[in-house]
Amino acid sequence: MIDGWTAAGFEQVADAFARNFAERGELGAAFAAYQDGRPVVDLWGGTADPDAGRGWDRDTIQLMFSGTKGLASACVLLMVQRGQVSLDDRLSRYWPEFGAAGKTETTLSDVLSHQARLPWVEAGYADLLDHDVMAGHLAAQAPSTDPRAAFMYHAITWGWLVDELVRRVDGRTVQQFFAEEYAVPLGLEVWIGLPEDLHWRATTMVAPDGVLIDEPQTDRLLQLNRNPLWVPGAEKIWNSTEYRSAGLAAVGGFATARGMARFYASLVGEVDGQRILTPATVELARREIRRGTEPTWGSEMVYGAGFELHVPGSRLGRPIDAFGHVGAGGSTHGAWPSRRITFSYLMNQVRTVPDPRPQTLLDALESAV
Repeated sequence: MIDGWTAAGFEQVADAFARNFAERGELGAAFAAYQDGRPVVDLWGGTADPDAGRGWDRDTIQLMFSGTKGLASACVLLMVQRGQVSLDDRLSRYWPEFGAAGKTETTLSDVLSHQARLPWVEAGYADLLDHDVMAGHLAAQAPSTDPRAAFMYHAITWGWLVDELVRRVDGRTVQQFFAEEYAVPLGLEVWIGLPEDLHWRATTMVAPDGVLIDEPQTDRLLQLNRNPLWVPGAEKIWNSTEYRSAGLAAVGGFATARGMARFYASLVGEVDGQRILTPATVELARREIRRGTEPTWGSEMVYGAGFELHVPGSRLGRPIDAFGHVGAGGSTHGAWPSRRITFSYLMNQVRTVPDPRPQTLLDALESAV
């Protein structure tokens, strides 16, 4: 059921990983950690595809939903580091059509920190996998005047806004930019949009009964903000060839846990002598832009330049300098700079919050360091 290894002193992480299967009904999962730019935990186990009876092995690749936002944020930050853009720039400077309907003042910082007032697509999601169509909808759409939308999680729309920025400034898609600037130089098993020749390595995502809820809403804001990827039957989208290939910059990332832990290790130090973002750029990424209560969750949310920051009870662990990004259903990826630790948890059975599986692993990891 369980395979992999831990460095000396990290054995308790393997014990916690095993307990998730024995006590919490884990289906299939992987967990990895780096310390000082070197791997110290690399674990995997369980079932990757319950229909086919395929086990989770070392090369299994997993969809991570919003864990993708950390990757796309790093692309924007590299453009900032190169002087191509500034976080204070207006998005309409690079994407003139976006200035329609009263959005000329929206900055890159607003977009990255979920303050663009565009958390849904009023035209609907019929063309969910067509970037050009969805970006066009958002360019024409007026920002919401509901006060609650001033700091509201842009679960999917965030990706079309960020991807269009990268395309307008750099000429590449976020999918291409990340592959060429991060994945290839660092040797990462991480993709925004999975190449078709690797689809056979991807898991089958599973949503237990009651996880994806489709209850009628009387609140118009909640009606509009209904996530099309989080309703009954959405597993057919998640597991489709089209979705895997689409490269959605907010929710279309695929990876191994070791690949994501290595990615975050490259943000807080060198990995095999390489570092893409400078320490100053990473500090900019971690600088708090907005803190508040997310109106649809009712819980505290703190954002820097695209990265989630620590809050009490954070899913990124207890260290107060934690940063990274979690994904719907439980996946968790990030770094503790003061501990010189980075980590990634991936799984194919989605759960609702609170989910003890990642926290159990992060508690064991913290105890080890």
